[in-house]
Amino acid sequence: MKTILATTYAVNPYKGSEDGMGWNYVLQIAKNNKVIAITRENNQNAIEKYMDEHPNVLYKNITFLYFDLPYWMRWWKKGGRGAMLYYWMWQKGVIGFVTKQNLTFDIAHNLNFHNDWTPSYLWKLGKPFVWGPVGHHPLIPAQYLSKYSIKHLLKDRFTWLVKNYFWKYSTSLRNTTKNADFVWCMNESVPERLHLKPSQYEIIPSVASQDFGYLPYEHSNKFTFISVGRLVPLKGFDLTLQAFAVFYHTLSEIEKANTELLIVGSGPEEKRLIKMAADLKISENVQFIIWMERAELMKIFKQAQVFLFPSHEGAGMVVPEALSFGLPVVCLDNCGPGSFITNRCGIKILEDDYQCTVINLAQAIKNLYKDKTLYANMRHEARVQFEKVFHWDRRGEQLAKIYKSL
Repeated sequence: MKTILATTYAVNPYKGSEDGMGWNYVLQIAKNNKVIAITRENNQNAIEKYMDEHPNVLYKNITFLYFDLPYWMRWWKKGGRGAMLYYWMWQKGVIGFVTKQNLTFDIAHNLNFHNDWTPSYLWKLGKPFVWGPVGHHPLIPAQYLSKYSIKHLLKDRFTWLVKNYFWKYSTSLRNTTKNADFVWCMNESVPERLHLKPSQYEIIPSVASQDFGYLPYEHSNKFTFISVGRLVPLKGFDLTLQAFAVFYHTLSEIEKANTELLIVGSGPEEKRLIKMAADLKISENVQFIIWMERAELMKIFKQAQVFLFPSHEGAGMVVPEALSFGLPVVCLDNCGPGSFITNRCGIKILEDDYQCTVINLAQAIKNLYKDKTLYANMRHEARVQFEKVFHWDRRGEQLAKIYKSL
């Protein structure tokens, strides 16, 4: 059994997304190795509270250490504002913290909250160094930002320029890539962008889900589409609404009464999206659920039939949760959600001009609604895909394999 020093910037067992992933990765490491997990001080209360409330034999293999930069170096960080800049500073500062602790470990692993343009410094500790999962977020095609303020297009393009600066000129990023003994790449765009050696990396999805309970398909008159995420342009909720509207207006009055779309999430585009639903004349059949406890969200997943997720991101952490409930996924054919879905468990729509994308998404959800055999088969295959690829146990097996190889 080895001891893994893991930097886990975001860890909160009560949350989903990056925070929930951080917690689950630590647990998966602890199944086969000891882990010293270094995270931010603001995560301590939630971690200790959860460990008190949910005893687990794996905790004996876990040591949490908490580190933050002095307040005078981080007073300007508020929530998500400045998160990437502070993360970069935190990664630099954690090296001195580890050195002062005089820790004994076998492998250093930069575990979460990073991508292919922010460097890591754990290689300086002189131990085998694992980097990842490392993600890549592509440019959002301009046509998909047409329903939003021009500031979103400008922000996306400016961010892309910053990324390109790091890819081309960052000595720290080059050192990270050069000194990584293993790079866990979330999608095929990462090794292309970082020019990794074939022997240095493997493409493994980063996202996963626990099993919240699967019910075999039973036909119901009520047909519910669900989409989950932050209400921001990246997530493509405008496409969700537009496609649902095209589909909805082809239905009979009886079918309309038994069809609904649930959008679960909060964010700055909330009012714009609610107005869009009204303009499309689908408000009576679209429900915006701005916030709910995670346990309640899982109950809604159980009642839904299809997961509609035309996101432009390079990951998609809610996709495995949808698959765990046997929900076929309708998404874009991109390096994010599109890389998780096969033609057996969902429908991927090629990126095209805006209206063609809407029409093709609408046709996809109409096919799942009308063709009961197709739907039943895809529901079964969605669950198979979850068990085979996206159960958290698969990530634990992959971590054990990586560490054993070093």
